[in-house]
Amino acid sequence: MFYHVKDLQFNARVSRPDPRFANILLEQFGGENGELAAAMQYFTQAFGAKMPHPDKYDMLMDIATEEFSHLEIVGATIQMLLKGVNGEMKYAADSEEIMQVMEGSEKRESIIHAALTANPHFPVLSTGGPRLANSQGIPWCGSYIHSNGDLTVDLRSNLASESRAKLVYEHLMKFTDDPYVKETLSFLMTREVAHYKMFEAALATIEPNFPPAVLQADPRFTQQYFNLSNGNNFRGPWNEGQMPGMGKEWEYIEDPIDHIKDTQGLSTQPKDMDDEIEEAKKLDIENSEVKSNEVIDSEPEGTAQWSDYDESEKED
Repeated sequence: MFYHVKDLQFNARVSRPDPRFANILLEQFGGENGELAAAMQYFTQAFGAKMPHPDKYDMLMDIATEEFSHLEIVGATIQMLLKGVNGEMKYAADSEEIMQVMEGSEKRESIIHAALTANPHFPVLSTGGPRLANSQGIPWCGSYIHSNGDLTVDLRSNLASESRAKLVYEHLMKFTDDPYVKETLSFLMTREVAHYKMFEAALATIEPNFPPAVLQADPRFTQQYFNLSNGNNFRGPWNEGQMPGMGKEWEYIEDPIDHIKDTQGLSTQPKDMDDEIEEAKKLDIENSEVKSNEVIDSEPEGTAQWSDYDESEKED
């Protein structure tokens, strides 16, 4: 159950109108890395987590709700940055006046001309308010959402989402000199960092969480690094030494073409991997049972009920 509190989570303020920045800020209103996308992503992910991971359901719903509040902050800021546009666009008695403004007349505030230049949608479609579109006018789309039904995969998607959103806020702060707007953007950027750490901590409580989803990786193909480019060949912990958390060494394939030919398209591998392959198959079965039972055991028998209402209070 949602309950709207009319005060914003953060006291958004604007020193003066700025239609051009209002248009750029639409990226965080209706863009692919914006607040609506984050809210809907965590909101939809929460449903699959409800039964097996009620604690993660609680977290996802809380963060999704906060993202909706951030959407409200961004929308309010855009509305304030467009101060003057809405009122002047209501002056419909003489369209010639507006045309004069567009030509540089001083009879109307230049704010309308600035709004038209920044985004025609502001004066023509929304008459001085935000629309669910990005700064290029492209409508918000459900394909922005990553909800895969496996919590370890979803949480990793969320880490990436929060990282991208933080970066967008960093870039946005370069394009405004309004101290109040910068303060708001800094708050929103910081909450992306907070959410990142929440998702990171939640992922760490799920065991096993690697590899993502259920099935193990084929041990014959996990440690190879294929040198698939010419020129300077760089080495680092991603292609030499021990693989992080895997207990095996990276195998650097200097000449992938010869390697593919010698192994007949990777179809022939050393026999000493037989034990690892059998262990992977065993873990596939074990993890399948664990993941499946995790959901089945959490599902109630008989009539399904999403909320656990207190029956004694209900009777009263």
